[in-house]
Amino acid sequence: MIKPFLQEVAEDLIEKFGTNLQHCAIVFNNKRPSAYMQKYLADMIKKPFFSPSFYTIQEFFATATQFKIADFYLQFFTLHKIYNQLLAEEHMEPISSHKFFPLAKIILSDFTQIDNDLVDAGKLYRDLEDISVINKDFDYLSPEQYQFLAQFWTSYSEGKHKKQQELFIKMWRRMPKLYHKFHASLKEQEYLTNGYVYRHLAEGTDTQRDLPVNFEKGKIIFVGFNALTSAEAKIFTQLQEADQALFYFDADEYYVDDPLQEAGLFLRKNLNQLGLKNVFENKPGLMKTAEHQVNVFKVQGQSAQAKILNNILEDDYAESSEIGSTVVVLADESLLLPALQTIPTNYNGKDIDLNVTMGFALSTSSIFGLADLWFSSQLEITHTGKISYKNVEAFLTHPLTGLSQKMRDKILTALLKENEVEIAHERLLRQSGLFEVFYKKIDSPKHVVPYLLEVLDFILTRLSNAKTLKKIDAELFVKTIQELNRLHDTFGKHIGDEEIQFVIYLVQKSLQAISVPLSGDPLNGIQLMGLLETRNLNFDKVVILGFNEGIIPKSSIGNSFIPDSIRRVYGLPVLENLDAISSYMVYRLMQRAKHINFVYNSLTDEKTTGEASRILKQLEYESGFRFNYHELNLDVKTEAFKEVRIEKKNNIFIQETLQKYLDKKKVLSPSALTQYISNPIDFFFNYIAGIKEPKEVSAVVEANEIGSILHKVMEYFYQDLKKAEITSERIKEKRKQVPALIEKAFNAVMFNHPDKVMEYKGMQKVILSIVDAYVNIIVNQDESQTPFHIISLEQKVEAEISFPLNGKDASVKIFGYIDRVDVKDGVTKIIDYKTGSDKLAFKDVAELFNSDGKHINKALVQTLLYTYAYEQFSGKTFVEPNLYVVKTMAADGVWFKSGRQTLSGEYLEEIKPEFLMELRKKLTELFEAPFFVTSAIEDNYKYSIYKTLFGK
Repeated sequence: MIKPFLQEVAEDLIEKFGTNLQHCAIVFNNKRPSAYMQKYLADMIKKPFFSPSFYTIQEFFATATQFKIADFYLQFFTLHKIYNQLLAEEHMEPISSHKFFPLAKIILSDFTQIDNDLVDAGKLYRDLEDISVINKDFDYLSPEQYQFLAQFWTSYSEGKHKKQQELFIKMWRRMPKLYHKFHASLKEQEYLTNGYVYRHLAEGTDTQRDLPVNFEKGKIIFVGFNALTSAEAKIFTQLQEADQALFYFDADEYYVDDPLQEAGLFLRKNLNQLGLKNVFENKPGLMKTAEHQVNVFKVQGQSAQAKILNNILEDDYAESSEIGSTVVVLADESLLLPALQTIPTNYNGKDIDLNVTMGFALSTSSIFGLADLWFSSQLEITHTGKISYKNVEAFLTHPLTGLSQKMRDKILTALLKENEVEIAHERLLRQSGLFEVFYKKIDSPKHVVPYLLEVLDFILTRLSNAKTLKKIDAELFVKTIQELNRLHDTFGKHIGDEEIQFVIYLVQKSLQAISVPLSGDPLNGIQLMGLLETRNLNFDKVVILGFNEGIIPKSSIGNSFIPDSIRRVYGLPVLENLDAISSYMVYRLMQRAKHINFVYNSLTDEKTTGEASRILKQLEYESGFRFNYHELNLDVKTEAFKEVRIEKKNNIFIQETLQKYLDKKKVLSPSALTQYISNPIDFFFNYIAGIKEPKEVSAVVEANEIGSILHKVMEYFYQDLKKAEITSERIKEKRKQVPALIEKAFNAVMFNHPDKVMEYKGMQKVILSIVDAYVNIIVNQDESQTPFHIISLEQKVEAEISFPLNGKDASVKIFGYIDRVDVKDGVTKIIDYKTGSDKLAFKDVAELFNSDGKHINKALVQTLLYTYAYEQFSGKTFVEPNLYVVKTMAADGVWFKSGRQTLSGEYLEEIKPEFLMELRKKLTELFEAPFFVTSAIEDNYKYSIYKTLFGK
């Protein structure tokens, strides 16, 4: 194995400092390498020793100032306050926090870069102001810099958006003042930003540097740096001149000596331009001399990249190797969960050591889910005083709320029954316990964090007492509570006048950024990390997932108000920097690795281009390494269509259920029969297997509910009128009550509560006016038929129908409700209201029952069944079926027709026995046919909810 970079550094440090090493400070660009460094030092010294101090560069520089470092929120509130002061000076309206927030993020990021790179903020923003200024004052600019600025300005002023432009220019004019006042205000509060600490040190504002090093015996050791900001560069050179620092750069002549290699861009700058001395300057290059075997895996799909890990890591599962021999690097960090699901916990009965240095994001956990639900519930309470059913259901069924199944079911059943789309806040508070804590209303922005802490505290206590707290959840709880307490301190005096909604937004954003390291030993087994965490570390075997263009290097530098041309003039980071940094991180991982595996997604979607990273293309072209290509193709298989037939004969359950109809323990409704005629297999799923659609609370009114509301209105309408003859005058008088009757019917159908008092909104109002239009159509038809008598409304009817079964007589009972029975001129009429697209036309009686035909008329089968049942039940004859299809009755009338013949009088009497004969045949088929089958005509089951079950 080639010696890791840090091991070489450790050996060199022991040689140079011996026991004086304890007086040194070792500074890295991230936290991870210190554990490795300590291990290498311990392995070499082999006895107890005083360790040097380890720092990240931010920690190290922060020790040199007595100020505290301001977190993002303190910076934001300070910036917002000053920005509004500046607006007031210009006699402009103040800007609200939530509008300023996205601006603030960009401004603060720009300020950090300005400080990191020691740019004169006043000059920079003045440059942005006007091209004329460039002409007059900027004689120090080189022609190239001048061109950059001029280019930017002309492209900008040619824009059409004059108003936007003016506002933008005004904002730029504000920037120098904002910058200086912002830093002054933070300083008053005894805070600095991270960037300002760098500037502070670099510009030597305090000549006395309180760095935690004993310079008589030790030095500052900077290890593995690459891209330096101007501030770091200045501090580093000052320290080198004072002979107080040593620099260990992890460099390779392959990319450092070749000016065309962007991987060496920053190292060339550090070594050649800044003149920093690399302790390891004479180390031989490894890129060309060491052996590298490179495998490239092209796979289809995002998570498919993780699935290939098992093939690549098989040897590593078998042997638990020493320090850091294998790493899986996630260039695309969204692959963390797929990778964790792929790598097994043991292999051939042996546990696999896996160390995950990447954090498990709080935002993917159930704890964040609950907090998020709390945020949205609180916003609903604040705005409407009610909570949507969807949110209450999510709360009841959330795994952390710990409600008993019995209690959940009880509450959900009650809410389903009432079809309450929104639940009153007080009603939830009355449930006490967790409900009371969770739904306690936030009255002031200062309550947001404490109330959320109360909720988490309540749940954490209950989970701990029940001993059901998982380790990862416990860590996430602790981290979340810590973060909320920190926010509480920061928010303190700043949020008194903010909107509750905005404070919730800030807390939400803050929680989304939390993650906890998962597990494992940082020195043993397989390491799973992000690309940034690999800095300074070396591994024998490297697997990089997500090696796609646009992911590595990234395709955007982030938002900024400073345009590219000006960034170049002032040496601020530009897009090419990202290319150079990414290339360097990949190359330095490769120079000491024997086995290198690149995995990329070849599918194009909204996230990825489907292209391998340009770094891979460059290596293929220049490096001379041996590349092996593997392509993982996932074949798409479609299952051959299988016809689903349900056998009746050998199925005891089906036989017993059918027998219940024959024994009259079950009755057959007209709709059950028409479902059997249209598509026999639907009858099986619905009436034999009893598979129903789950009921849902919904603000949307389904089509069948409009029908139910209309039926109810017509029942209410004629309730009192049916006592005497119905005349045109009586109908006219009753019409005045229609709007009230519609509301009553709506409440009865939707909420099970006819007398509910409520304010109708949006879609509900639309439904009320549709029903109103339908009622008018029916009442107009009735008015044209006056005078007539109503015999019954919602008449319940039952009748028996006999039919031959296996050579013997059998019978079933049919049962249903007839909407209305009228008598006019001595003729009894059955009236059925329909709100759908039912037709009056039919071909012939045999076709009404043909499951594989296109001429089934469900409405006619139903009304003729009602007619038959009513004749049996009442002893009347010559009863006539009428169909009120509200959408078409004004034009088509209310009588069924075959060709030109209307189904009334003699023709109707001829049809009735024929209908009965065909009905009996169909009943024989229902009980005798060997299978429940699917109709051959797709239209007959177009709207079936069981489609997926019978394979169509």
